[in-house]
Amino acid sequence: MTTQPPSATAAVLTMGGMIRASAQAFGAREALVFPDRRITYAALDASARRWAAAMVALGVQPGQHVGLFMPTCPAFIEAFYGISMAGAVAVPINARYQSHELAYLVRDADLVVLVTAGQVAEGLDYRDRVRAALPSLAGADPARGLSLDEAPMLHTIISLDPDGADGMLAVGEALALGEGTEAELIDRRIDDVDAEDIAMILYTSGTTANPKGALVSHRGQVGNSRNLGRRYLCTEADKVWSPLPIFHIAGILPMTMILDLGGTYMTVPHFEAGQALAMLGAEGATIAYPSFVTIMQDLINHETFKTTDLSKLRVMNSNFAVQPAWIKDAVVAAMPHTIQVGTYGLTEAAGTVSTSRLHDSFDVRTGRCGFPLEDWEMRIVDLETGQACGADERGEIVLRGPHMLKGYYNAPEKTAEAIRDGWFFTGDIGSVDADGNVMFHGRTKDMLKVGGENVAAAEIEAMLQTHPAVKLAQVVGIPDDRYVEVAAAFVELADGSDASEAELIAHCKGKLAGFKIPRHVRMISEWPMSTSKIQKFKLRGELIEELGLG
Repeated sequence: MTTQPPSATAAVLTMGGMIRASAQAFGAREALVFPDRRITYAALDASARRWAAAMVALGVQPGQHVGLFMPTCPAFIEAFYGISMAGAVAVPINARYQSHELAYLVRDADLVVLVTAGQVAEGLDYRDRVRAALPSLAGADPARGLSLDEAPMLHTIISLDPDGADGMLAVGEALALGEGTEAELIDRRIDDVDAEDIAMILYTSGTTANPKGALVSHRGQVGNSRNLGRRYLCTEADKVWSPLPIFHIAGILPMTMILDLGGTYMTVPHFEAGQALAMLGAEGATIAYPSFVTIMQDLINHETFKTTDLSKLRVMNSNFAVQPAWIKDAVVAAMPHTIQVGTYGLTEAAGTVSTSRLHDSFDVRTGRCGFPLEDWEMRIVDLETGQACGADERGEIVLRGPHMLKGYYNAPEKTAEAIRDGWFFTGDIGSVDADGNVMFHGRTKDMLKVGGENVAAAEIEAMLQTHPAVKLAQVVGIPDDRYVEVAAAFVELADGSDASEAELIAHCKGKLAGFKIPRHVRMISEWPMSTSKIQKFKLRGELIEELGLG
């Protein structure tokens, strides 16, 4: 078996330092490829430095938080690394968040600067969502510094729209502010960042109504990405293709992995199967990171899938162990030469925790979720006793290692609940076989997994309960051919009130991201109860039977 050569940036464990080192080692090589733009390492470093200089000029201090609210695009990546170079903390925001969700995050994360897109498509203008989230922004002068009741820490909003907007600084003006900043100052900012400092706050849904911000260190992200590269035997010759959004850990992880090595990262602003397949074939991708069932389905079902040249694709993170069997059959038939691997990971672990070894058997790679990466300790513990489980016994997955989250921002009680005696309790049900291979079996808590996105039932329930006719709402997950699982709600109406299924679904639209909106709503007058709790499994079973999904 071949071994991976050491990274040219092996001593660097900070995000900004990594980009600087890669630019010095691989300057003229292509770092990023978009459908309409190609960016070298030297150009990426230069753009990131411009963003870092702008942050300095705007008074952003090391350790302060800067939000990024936009779809995947070159400016997102350039600003992301520029924030790190300035010593600040990047807060990538789910681009599907509606104004209600955005308003919560901006305040909870104590953002001092927010960078957002303008109009990116017909009917999709990110400035509109920002205005709705921050109503006192209307009429504000961006040049004077903002003072908003909704977000006391926020002093600047930068819009990628060249003309800016009310209360928002146009991107050209923002970058121009930093033009006089000396290069040595940016280098000092980069050098002053410690590997254990927080690099990112990534908001992920928990069991409460609002998401929580996982604190991910520079060491956590760079180190875990580097270990993933070692597992896949990556080198600077590799071209990694990922359609996953860059605000998600599953997009940040492979990007960091390959930019650390001097290879090429290829992505798309918005996933469309035809465009994605054209890129895979034309660019000669060697590693593909589709991961989620929705993306896999669209690729396979596209008319060009069988005619696309995928001969250079050596590794694909397909995760067949948790995919429908027909997807596995179709992909293997089309790519018999590609090594398919399984993966288990989560935001709080800086991405992947376990993934297949390339020499594992086909059955192990396609039937399990991999073997733990370097630096991770994993235990499976009994949910009742906390005792270690034996081989193939199911229990909660518990992790320990230098790449796990430092805690949850502004949430000491959630941190204490999740991290105990140095171990992170994931809330995931798993098992480990006698050979150390991991399998994921679901969640211990009241969570849904919609097309790969964590969704808290409590968040949807809380939104439904803001409708004046709703007395109590309970949300469950039901099977779905495309998303694996979608939300369904059961609602008890207040006395004398009336509301239809369509009305309650419409009540959630525009307030919750589309993937969180319940597909079905059923009215209920009497709840199935244990001694003290509503038995959601009975509600779920009845609806599955009604819909013929069993």
